[in-house]
Amino acid sequence: MRGDEAARPRSPLNVAAMARRAAPLLWISGIAGALWLIYPFGFPTYDTAYQLVWGDELAHGISPDYGASEPPTPHPLAELWGVIVSPLGASGAFDATTVAAYLALGLVAYLVYRLGALWFDRAIGVLAALLVLTRAPFLANGLRAYVDLPYIALVLAALVIETRRPRAGWPVLALLALAGLLRPEAWLFSIAYFAYLVLEPDPGRGRLAVRRRAGVGEREIAGMALLAASAPLIWGAFDLATTGDPLHSLTDTRTRVDSLERPTGPADLILHGPQVLGQVMQWPGLVGAAAGLALGLAFLRRRTVIGVASVVLAGAAFGFLACAGLAIISRYAMLASALLCVFWALALLGWRLLPAGDPWRRRWQVIAAAVAVAFVVQAPRQQDFLSSDRAKLDQQSRLQSDLHRLVDSGAFHRDCRPVSITNDRLVPRLAAWLDLRPSAIVISVEEGQPGSGYLLDPANPIAVLNFGTASIPPRFRPVAHNGSWVLYARCA
Repeated sequence: MRGDEAARPRSPLNVAAMARRAAPLLWISGIAGALWLIYPFGFPTYDTAYQLVWGDELAHGISPDYGASEPPTPHPLAELWGVIVSPLGASGAFDATTVAAYLALGLVAYLVYRLGALWFDRAIGVLAALLVLTRAPFLANGLRAYVDLPYIALVLAALVIETRRPRAGWPVLALLALAGLLRPEAWLFSIAYFAYLVLEPDPGRGRLAVRRRAGVGEREIAGMALLAASAPLIWGAFDLATTGDPLHSLTDTRTRVDSLERPTGPADLILHGPQVLGQVMQWPGLVGAAAGLALGLAFLRRRTVIGVASVVLAGAAFGFLACAGLAIISRYAMLASALLCVFWALALLGWRLLPAGDPWRRRWQVIAAAVAVAFVVQAPRQQDFLSSDRAKLDQQSRLQSDLHRLVDSGAFHRDCRPVSITNDRLVPRLAAWLDLRPSAIVISVEEGQPGSGYLLDPANPIAVLNFGTASIPPRFRPVAHNGSWVLYARCA
């Protein structure tokens, strides 16, 4: 290379391209950082803490211990995350998962913005992202590191790719396959998308007839079919390897739904389905989303159709799994809610996309004003929800921090066993921090208090409210305590 060529400065276009590629990461990180400043209370909840414990067991070549009281449903991708972060130790794995939870929320917000911008315009995308971030269930579940937020992010990312490049194929199927290792709804999305890739209408044989799409070969179809089916196959193989039952997750989840007496089945879907969606969106959101869907289909059909199809698929998947015996709870309605927030934003700002002379532009403005008034009227109530969830996060985070400090103080000795607790929701954290198998921890209120060992009891009203309390057996004496917990012991 000649000296003058070597000294030539880099093209400003390359710098601009690098800046464009880095912008999403900066926005996602910025949103996550802002959430941490406002809500510095994130932590892995009960379900996710179990995934970390099981992932650590897998990393050490041990089959996951599903034998404790009321364990959650295992999720293969979440347990793989537990394997990945296991070298950080229990505390490091919990911290890394908390950071990932904030980033997942930032990613969901960014992807909702991208969908709004791609389908309509940037202002609608920004407003849709803000609506998502002000829905209390997104923050409450996201900051507790539930697997639902990464699942939603994977599905939304697949939808962004499909929006930018229709029938994108492999990248979309790959993201849906990953999502299907966190939530089974994604299996239905993969099936529907595979059918969309390989089939097309056959007008010569009737309105509902289909045929194989031209240009799609048999080898390509076989490869895509295998990728579309990979998530349920991997999940079943994982259950078979760890429990001996390829349907363990399904049957165990149904059992847990029954034991917790959660609504499920077709009748409860009709009764409680709209209610749980309303818990996420609240009534102004439902009204706004309905208005946005109707107006979008009426006046912006080509832009709207992919979003409407996505909402219908998300709702159908939620309903199908509810009929199959899974719980009808607000967490499972968050994907549909994220998509509906785009149409809520469309109801508020979509009039700008109509020509200036269109008579429906002014009518849309009137509808937007009514939706905005509904939002303002309900805003104090929404603020109450956010404040309440913030207080609960703060309280629960303090309880867990105090428990961690008690464990780190060295109060638990290895030669004094078993460890007894008052509530099964303490099991995964103590199992992780004390390096115990979950099934080795005794829940005293269910199994009875052993005559020796440790007994951990809440020490303040908030801890009692969250975890209950136990009667202290004779000869057990307090050996350690802090603001939230008292540790009693009777050791040899």
